[in-house]
Amino acid sequence: MKKVIAAAMILMIAGAAFAGDVITIKGSDTMIRLGQRWAEEYMKLNHGLTIQISGGGSGTGIAALINGGTDICQASRDMKEQEYTQAEASGHKAYRVSVALDGIAVFLNNENTVKELSLAQLKGIYTGSITNWKEIGGASHVIILYGRENSSGTYSFFKEHVLKNEDYADQTQTLPGTAAVVNAVSKDKYGIGYGGLAWASGVKFADVKKTDTSKAVTPSNETVSGGTYPISRELYWFFSGAPTGELKKLVNWALSPEGQKLAAEVDYVPLPKEMVEKNLIK
Repeated sequence: MKKVIAAAMILMIAGAAFAGDVITIKGSDTMIRLGQRWAEEYMKLNHGLTIQISGGGSGTGIAALINGGTDICQASRDMKEQEYTQAEASGHKAYRVSVALDGIAVFLNNENTVKELSLAQLKGIYTGSITNWKEIGGASHVIILYGRENSSGTYSFFKEHVLKNEDYADQTQTLPGTAAVVNAVSKDKYGIGYGGLAWASGVKFADVKKTDTSKAVTPSNETVSGGTYPISRELYWFFSGAPTGELKKLVNWALSPEGQKLAAEVDYVPLPKEMVEKNLIK
């Protein structure tokens, strides 16, 4: 699996057919690899079209959309009610399209003997009520917490769906991007982190149980698509109003069999056929 560390990048291919046309995509660091792959292939098909991609987190992308600073916001969470309201008030009414699925994986160091964790245990770990690996079947050592910064959609999703909106423990070390979380856990025998499924490299997954008595499930394209992995989510593109012209062509191409195949190639989960039909721009 290729390791992508860049938090911001600009992808450009020169040509003639759409000379001067530029599409900007900004937001989720989790999705930047997906956006990069789509941009590379789409520009090959449309010489002269330039697609510029930058990260910074879902919150950063949403703010840019509200302020008219980007054509497309990539977000690994839905917009909040107040963000929808702000966008409409600013004249950039948000239009949401689901473009792929993702599982939030729990990363452990390869030397960690723990193999599985329940959602309740994850909540305890990240809220600070479970502080030592021996409490969950591991070595007697303090658990070192790594997580995402609060502008991240992954941070927000994990807080809402795993922590049940309780605060993260003060000991959580926040890092700018899932690649940084994975890197930290790969070097820390007693570390734990979370992030998009596509970013695992040099670490192992913890299997996750929905309840203490349910079967532990390994995150994968199959378990996310099938709905059995308990920390799964949709990934979104947001536009200012329903996309038209080149934006409409781009999003419908990303939702096409070719676009969804590319998503799978970089370890994101393609949308089921019925979701594709629901999100295509007519």
